[in-house]
Amino acid sequence: MKPFLSRRSFIEDSILSMTALGAAAYADTAAAQEQKDEKKPEKKRGPNDRIGIAIIGSGGRSGGHIGYYKNDARTIIRYVVDPDSNRISDKLLDSIAASQGGVRPQRAADLRKALEDKNVDAISCASTNHWHTLTGIWALQAGKHAYIEKPISHNVHEGLAITAAAKKYKLVVQTGTQCRSNPANIEAVAFTQRGGIGEVNFARGIVYGRRKAIGPLGEYKIPESVDQDLWFGPATVAPLTRPNFHYDWHWQRLYGNGNIGNQGPHQTDIARWHLGLNRYPNSIITYGGRLGYEAETKNPNYKDAGDTANTEVAIFDFGEKCIVFEVRGLETKPLPFPAGKGSVSSAAVLVYGSSGFLVQVHYGYSAAYDLEGNLIREFKGGDDKLHYRNFIDAVEKNSPVLAAAPAEVGAISAGLSHLGNISYYLGDTGEGSASRSNNRRRSAKQEAHHVSPAELKGVLKKIKSLDDNGATVDRTVEHLQANGVDLAKTPLTLGPFLEFDTVKKTFKNNPAADALLTREYRSPYIVPKPEEV
Repeated sequence: MKPFLSRRSFIEDSILSMTALGAAAYADTAAAQEQKDEKKPEKKRGPNDRIGIAIIGSGGRSGGHIGYYKNDARTIIRYVVDPDSNRISDKLLDSIAASQGGVRPQRAADLRKALEDKNVDAISCASTNHWHTLTGIWALQAGKHAYIEKPISHNVHEGLAITAAAKKYKLVVQTGTQCRSNPANIEAVAFTQRGGIGEVNFARGIVYGRRKAIGPLGEYKIPESVDQDLWFGPATVAPLTRPNFHYDWHWQRLYGNGNIGNQGPHQTDIARWHLGLNRYPNSIITYGGRLGYEAETKNPNYKDAGDTANTEVAIFDFGEKCIVFEVRGLETKPLPFPAGKGSVSSAAVLVYGSSGFLVQVHYGYSAAYDLEGNLIREFKGGDDKLHYRNFIDAVEKNSPVLAAAPAEVGAISAGLSHLGNISYYLGDTGEGSASRSNNRRRSAKQEAHHVSPAELKGVLKKIKSLDDNGATVDRTVEHLQANGVDLAKTPLTLGPFLEFDTVKKTFKNNPAADALLTREYRSPYIVPKPEEV
């Protein structure tokens, strides 16, 4: 399908410069066009007239990808790719074939097979986090458009590399932060940016989602159906230390990013959008821990296989603006609204204004309130399909600027999670230490920076933030104690205060932190430097 891969000239303009009003106008136009198109009979397309899609990854999240593309008349799924042969069943391929006129996708273990096929025009990636960026870069280098699930990167270096590749190859890159295409969020952002709740300089993202222990740390057998070289890819081939091979990699640093990186890019993205922040923060400090599983398992000696925090608070300072992000993986009470009327749980964003506040309760609903907690306005409407459709609209027109969540947007939002984790990892120690997880040896073992609640509050008093840092510590401590955590025996870890150069994209005078901006890659699965993509 050469027309979709043509290198037509176009005006390069960053999507970051689009205002929320402009995005809303695009959404309105798209909706109007859709209604117009519904009145006309759909022109039937043959397989060769449709956009060929390769689905990368066949776990739970890939179901949303497959569900959309097999039902869009403009697309046809050509491949399903996964290094575990047991994950791509005949039943799955048959169901896809039944939805696309009998055309059955090919199965592949190696995504490069799909990238070599001229009938593939775009990839849609729902693989493990540590593969996201390289999948996207390889796709762009092969002349394919790319939809990449969040986080678009496993570390900050990768975010810069995929951003550079998107600019170089001038193909569509869409990050899987679906909120960017939902009318509720587009309208809510337009409202705050028009001054609907006054001046907005502070936002809080929360992920209050129960995450149980993933099983004891040990040595387990990798399933024989897995091509280990392809699965590990950019990461070092290492022994399996978790009971469940699939999904639970999210909670191990070599492959995942914890819940701050798994779920967090959605909330940090919306917080940044409301505050008009299209850059990395000036400074970061994080505290937390992987706590409470001894009480959960009723085993005081239990050592969980996960090495990411299940309780984590990161403070991102942008100068005149600030974002605080909170992760809680144990049972937790809802977060009260600023005015005390109402509360929010699960994954949400609170935007604080001088004359009110706005709460994103879920992806398809936000609401604005005055300072007394009286409802001002509601914003409704959202569906993941809108984000996939936006991607295909952009691919059809070969116009990267139409993507609602382009590479740079995804890279910055994921980058906040990575920066937050770097501070936490540097405060951690032992088998889960940041250096060890990034395959770097230490000359001496670092001791964890463990603190009591009083010590933590004392440090945070000196940290610039638009939040009440002490109150957030108190809520966090109360949450942990309610879950049976004895902070005298398993204290919180406090990471170092890190200053970040937003131009050079490096830390100021902190080589240890700089080392965690990237990782040691395994040939040939190397994510190139931005200037070498």
